Amino acid sequence: MICRPLPHPFRPGRIGWVQLIAVAILAVPLLSAASDHKPPAIVAATDFPAVEVHPAEQLAIAVEPYDTPSRLKLFRVNYLAHGFMPVRLIITNTGSQAISLKDARILFVTAAGDRLQAAEPRDIERRMVHIRASSMPSPIPGLHLPHKDVAREIERDFDTLEFQALVVKPHSTEAGFLFYDVDGIHHPLQGSAINLHALRFADGKELFYFEIPFDKYLASHGHQMN
Repeated sequence: MICRPLPHPFRPGRIGWVQLIAVAILAVPLLSAASDHKPPAIVAATDFPAVEVHPAEQLAIAVEPYDTPSRLKLFRVNYLAHGFMPVRLIITNTGSQAISLKDARILFVTAAGDRLQAAEPRDIERRMVHIRASSMPSPIPGLHLPHKDVAREIERDFDTLEFQALVVKPHSTEAGFLFYDVDGIHHPLQGSAINLHALRFADGKELFYFEIPFDKYLASHGHQMN
């Protein structure tokens, strides 16, 4: 299934960028009750700053990372504090032919060239169990809640928010979230991109690959690019 590919071989570091910013986002607890957790309204991919448009193929694809405390309230679990970057994917098909995502590969390509596949719920649960079992004190409120409660909330997030479309119908937009393990990467968005390939028209013809740099998003939001 496109939204839950096979686990990738990337091995996150034990201490990384996410741990360093954890204290800065304490306003978003492990389990959040400040949001109704409904998916954001779907609008065209061209409405986002980090977008790539292929006019000949009549397809536009945008990405929108959720990397701020206010945005993280959408989720039931604070993924970023545990090393997982939520990325919203928006695909708009303005053509008359459906686009198949059945065989698509959607990778987070880091500035160092590592190609990361999207995480599955069990990957996130495994990370949280590891942290919970650690003897190191945690700065994250609520981190030691029972594992079964956290696992349930992760599953609920994936059920309602994960990108699940296998087809983008003509004159329509599909959107949803993918979660990437960026633990141990210093400033994971800078110089990184989302790469999509093996997208196909309904007749089986493969589209040219898309690569959307996160630097477009960072520049539009006034992040310092150094």
